[in-house]
Amino acid sequence: MTALHPHRSAYAQSDAPSRTPRGIEYDVFAQVTKRLAQTGQDFPAFAVAVSDNLKLWSTLAADVAGSGNGLPAPLRAQLFYLYQFTEQHSRKLLQGEAEVGVLVEINTSVMRGLRGEVGA
Repeated sequence: MTALHPHRSAYAQSDAPSRTPRGIEYDVFAQVTKRLAQTGQDFPAFAVAVSDNLKLWSTLAADVAGSGNGLPAPLRAQLFYLYQFTEQHSRKLLQGEAEVGVLVEINTSVMRGLRGEVGA
């Protein structure tokens, strides 16, 4: 049937589930967090991972600071605080004055929240 009507397959519903915004956010956090944790002694790769993490948090901060954000105000404030902390800690990381584990823990906690895990 599709040989006679090839356009039907182009518009057929995909078997793959559509991704939710939360799922996409989770995936981005997971990718960045994995790179933060795995760069080891490769300082250039580490610096790129720290920079990408900061870009992620900057984007999140801009979103939660906007008046159209639907999250509760206390959660928005907490996320903005985490952005500020991440910004300061990233600077210290790149100067060799801090450890990356804190940022990995923060990101992992946010990922738990995005998954809806209790106590995130």
